[in-house]
Amino acid sequence: MIEIKNIRKSFADKLVLDDISAQMQAGKTNLIIGTSGSGKTVLIKIIIGLLKPDSGQVFFEGKDMMQMDVKELKELRKQLGVMFQGSALFDSKDVQANVKFPLDMFTHMTHREKIKRVNEVLERVNLKDVNHKFPAEISGGMKKRVALARALVMNPKYLFCDEPNSGLDPQTSMVIDKLVKELTIEYKMTTVINTHDMNTVMESGKHYLQFLIHIKLTCRLTHRDYICIK
Repeated sequence: MIEIKNIRKSFADKLVLDDISAQMQAGKTNLIIGTSGSGKTVLIKIIIGLLKPDSGQVFFEGKDMMQMDVKELKELRKQLGVMFQGSALFDSKDVQANVKFPLDMFTHMTHREKIKRVNEVLERVNLKDVNHKFPAEISGGMKKRVALARALVMNPKYLFCDEPNSGLDPQTSMVIDKLVKELTIEYKMTTVINTHDMNTVMESGKHYLQFLIHIKLTCRLTHRDYICIK
């Protein structure tokens, strides 16, 4: 469903991604594993169209994102849910307004319909009665769940999570891992997670892309669906 081919990206004279190719399997949790600074976030930003690669291609269902016009890109973005590292909530907006933001941008729903949808996704991530709290008034784990609710509010076909457990205690990390895994199955999404947390790998992983810069080795293990690129 998602395929990247020969992705290369550098910033000034620093090479970050060098000829990265992989396929993300439909309806499964796909993990991009690597140490901090290895280029995981850069790769995610390229896949979702926030950064342009120096060379290479990104395909969604066989269509090259680099060749899409403005209208096609807008339609694609409606199908993408993104949970950013650090949650990326708007400090000046309450929880309800943060989660509603994609609906305001991409839909013509009435205010009542938007609030109903916001409440549905907040309830699904086990958050009730926090609609009018601000990010500064809730815990780190709650912020992550608000960010996840915002990623889900458009009922996306693809879910991207960038280090969903960063800064969380082990118990809260397990809650987030379990929640993402359940939602992937429940909503039949194709999920892509950046992580260096091996607990996330053991809990959530079905399909792995592991890479370090400059050295490339592809391997397949038949007993579990595993792809490793170093």
